[in-house]
Amino acid sequence: MSKRNSQAAKTAARERLRIEREREAKRAKVRRQIIVACSVVGVLAVAGGIGYAVVQTNQPTKWEEAADAKVVAPANSSGKDGTTVLIGDSKTDNVVHLYEDPRCPACASFEQTVGETVNKGMEDGDYKLSFTLGTFLDGNLSGEGSKNALSALGAALNVSPEAFLDYKAALYSAEYHPEESSDEFAEDDYLIKVADTVDALKNNKKFQDAVEKGTYDAWAMKMSKTFQDTEDVKSTPAIKINDKLIENPSTVAEWETALKDAGVTK
Repeated sequence: MSKRNSQAAKTAARERLRIEREREAKRAKVRRQIIVACSVVGVLAVAGGIGYAVVQTNQPTKWEEAADAKVVAPANSSGKDGTTVLIGDSKTDNVVHLYEDPRCPACASFEQTVGETVNKGMEDGDYKLSFTLGTFLDGNLSGEGSKNALSALGAALNVSPEAFLDYKAALYSAEYHPEESSDEFAEDDYLIKVADTVDALKNNKKFQDAVEKGTYDAWAMKMSKTFQDTEDVKSTPAIKINDKLIENPSTVAEWETALKDAGVTK
């Protein structure tokens, strides 16, 4: 190869190298632009996600909304917002007042041991039965089973006082009452399953619709507030006979003694 041809080859090679470097510089510039653009999109996406999360966090829960909603009081209730539940046709002035929480295991034990006898005393006309139900265990244990069960009890009360009592007994029964830490009552399907063991509620579409639609959610929240505002009740179950708190009976004999001591006789 001649020197002339060699010099020309070198010049051509340098030109090709220059062109390649310019191309690489352009490609690098494009990559940087893409990276910056993606970074901006990523930041915006994160910011948007955080913003969405903040908005969602600040949204009221179903039960917070229910607390401020218009109350639909169930039939067979009375008083402000229907929070007075008084059952019994007797003309007696004697009243047994029960304070309970649907998730409360001690309430379940009381119901399983003495509940039938307590209800019979009302049916025999010895006293009327009054109920104030709370939902504090949802806060203590987390969940919403107490509130949901209380709303379902409102739906049962709307059917009849007897349906309310039978459904309450079923919810507290050994077969269906969950462990305190479990939140099975939060599931509408479970509440309806238990209701199907009660004659008045079995396949009762009106009752089922009320449970699923939360018809008595606002009522449940008002009832729960009434419970919270009862200053002399610190735990559940709590029992008053003629407005006087008594020691919780653990047997039928102890219940009968409590009635006698309170001056409630047949």
